[in-house]
Amino acid sequence: MSFFISNAMADGAAPAAAAPMGGGFEWIFLVGFLVIFYLMIWRPQAKRAKEQKNLLSSLQKGDEVVTTGGIAGKITKVADDFVVLEVSDTVEMKFQKGAIAATLPKGTLKAI
Repeated sequence: MSFFISNAMADGAAPAAAAPMGGGFEWIFLVGFLVIFYLMIWRPQAKRAKEQKNLLSSLQKGDEVVTTGGIAGKITKVADDFVVLEVSDTVEMKFQKGAIAATLPKGTLKAI
């Protein structure tokens, strides 16, 4: 197989070491990546979590809400971890507070 590479090329000096990137160029990429990660992922997620926490802490009797399962109802009782929703005139259901997705404007349930 020696006929593919000439002996003169094989006996050459060792290759020179690659020159490092100058001026901390790698750090700029790392810092840029971290800034983008913070702006696009971390901050919006923290904002949503804060809004959800505020929503759950402000629930009170008489609020009209929608659960994550899509059930709409009026809150009749609020406990520490649970709420009781009046889904219709004769049906009340108990849900965990974490299952509440959003509050509705007053009168929305009557309009449905």
